[in-house]
Amino acid sequence: MNKEKLLNIKKETLPKLIDRLDPEKYIVDGEDIKLKGDFYEKQKRIVLRNCQVIDPRSTEEYIARDGYFALEKCLNELTKEEIIDEIKKSNLRGRGGAGFPTGRKWEAAFVQPEGQKYIICNADEGDPGAFMDRSVLEYDPHSVLEGMAIAGLSVGADHGFIYVRAEYPKAVEALKHAIKEAEKMNLLGENIMGSDFSFTIELRLGAGAFVCGEGTALMESIEGKRGMPRNKEFRTTERGLWGKPTIINNVETFANIAQIINKGADWFTSIGTKDSPGTKVFALVGKISHSGLVEVPMGTSINEIVYDIGQGIQNGKKAKAVQTGGPSGGCIPTDLFDTGCDFESLKKIGSIMGSGGMVVMDEDDCMVDVARFFLEFSVDESCGKCTPCRIGNKRLFELLTDLTEGRGDEETIKKLEELSHIVVDTSLCGLGQSSPNPILSTIKYFKDEYYAHIGENKTCPAHRCKGLMHYMITDKCIGCRKCARACPVSCIAGEARKKHVINQEKCIKCGECMASCPVDAIVFE
Repeated sequence: MNKEKLLNIKKETLPKLIDRLDPEKYIVDGEDIKLKGDFYEKQKRIVLRNCQVIDPRSTEEYIARDGYFALEKCLNELTKEEIIDEIKKSNLRGRGGAGFPTGRKWEAAFVQPEGQKYIICNADEGDPGAFMDRSVLEYDPHSVLEGMAIAGLSVGADHGFIYVRAEYPKAVEALKHAIKEAEKMNLLGENIMGSDFSFTIELRLGAGAFVCGEGTALMESIEGKRGMPRNKEFRTTERGLWGKPTIINNVETFANIAQIINKGADWFTSIGTKDSPGTKVFALVGKISHSGLVEVPMGTSINEIVYDIGQGIQNGKKAKAVQTGGPSGGCIPTDLFDTGCDFESLKKIGSIMGSGGMVVMDEDDCMVDVARFFLEFSVDESCGKCTPCRIGNKRLFELLTDLTEGRGDEETIKKLEELSHIVVDTSLCGLGQSSPNPILSTIKYFKDEYYAHIGENKTCPAHRCKGLMHYMITDKCIGCRKCARACPVSCIAGEARKKHVINQEKCIKCGECMASCPVDAIVFE
C-alpha cells in the first residue's frame, strides 16, 4: 500500500459513499459531509466526523475520507522528531480527563533508550451515562488504529494494546474487524506500506472496574494482575507496561492525531481556546430535550450546549445544574452556565472536564441526593488500596445518607467539608482525589439545600429525599378504605366514610396509598 493506491481507493470509493447518503439527512459540499438538523448546526465534528457517515466495516470508505493518509505522510515525509513537534505545536491535550499535553508525553517516551516500548489506548469508559469512546470505536475504529500507529512510529514502539470494556460487544467486534482488515491491506502489521516500520495491535477486555480507567491500574490489569493504581515513582513514559516506556492516551485523543498531521497544527489551534485548542466530545444526558453526543470547540459555553444544541430542559422545567466530568465532577449552577467548557474554566469553578460526561439536572433534583448518588458509585468502585478512598468515601456516603434521612445537623455538614478535603489531599489516585467534588461543589453552590435538610422542619426542597417526606391524608378523603387495604404495613387507620390518618412511625413511604386513592386525597410533602 502506498499513496498512489490510497488515492485510487479514495477516487473509486468517495463517489459511491456520497451517492448512498440520504440527502434528507446529510449536507454534501465537495468532500465535506455534515449531518443536517439543529442538533448538529453548532457542532464542529473532528473526532466524530466519520460517525454515522461511513460504513465502519469498510476500510475503503475510511480511506475515501483521507484515512491512513496521515500515516503514509509520517512514514515517507516526516521524521520522528517532526511528528512529535507537530503534535506539540497543536497543543493537543489528553481527552481522558487530566489534559496533559500529548506531544510532551510522546517526547518523553521518544527520548528513552531504544528497545521495547508500548502504545496503549485507554477505552475503559466507565462514567455513568458516558458513551463517547464507545461511539468512536463502533463507528470509526480506523481513526483510533491510525492514531496509535502514528504514535508507535514516533516513539519507536512496535506493539499496541486497546483496553476496552467487555460490556461494549459492538465496539469489540468493530475493532477486531478493523484490525483484521487493516492488516490485510498492509496498513498494520509487518513492514507497513512497504516501509521498515512494523506495528501490531491487540485487544484486552476489561471486566468493568471503574478504577481501571486510571492508567497504572489499567496496565496492572493488562499484565494479568488485579487492577489497582501504582505509586507514582516513575512516569509511565519511563517505566510503564512490564517496566517498559509506555504511551497511554484515550480514544478521543488518538482520534485527533491523523487530522492534525493531515491539516497541520495551525489548523487545530485555530479551533477552541489558546490553552485548550481543538474540540471536545460530550455525552449530553439527563433532563435535556435532545440528548446525545455533542462535539463542540473548546470554550463553548454550557448555555450554548444545553439550550442551543440540547434544546433546553424537558417538560418545560427549569434547569438547576449541570454536572461535568463524570461521578468525580462538580455540579455547576445555572448562574455559571456562561462558563466555557475547557480545562481551565471548569477547574476555576470547582468542576473538571473529565472524559466528557455532561449530566443536566432540573428543579426536581435534590443536590444533596445527587451528591449521595455519585458518592455511592465511587464507594462501590474504589479498589480499596488506599485508606482515604476506601474508608473516607464510605464515611462521606454515610454522612450524606444521614442528611437525606433526617439524622443530620450542622456538624454533619462541617464534617462533610473537612473529610472531603482530607480525601482529596491524601488519596493515591485520581478516583479518590476527585470523588468528593460532587460534595464540595454542591455545598458551595447549593448550601441552602443542605441547611434545609437540617433545619427545624428538616425538609427536602426538591421533594426527593423520602426520609424527610411524609404521606398525608387531606380533607378530600371520603373514607373508602382503599388506601388502608393497599398499605402493606397496615399503618392507615380510620372509620368508613370518615377521614383516615397515617401512622408516620410505621409508614415505609412505599406510595401504595397514594396510588390507590380514587380522589387524590393523599399528598407527599
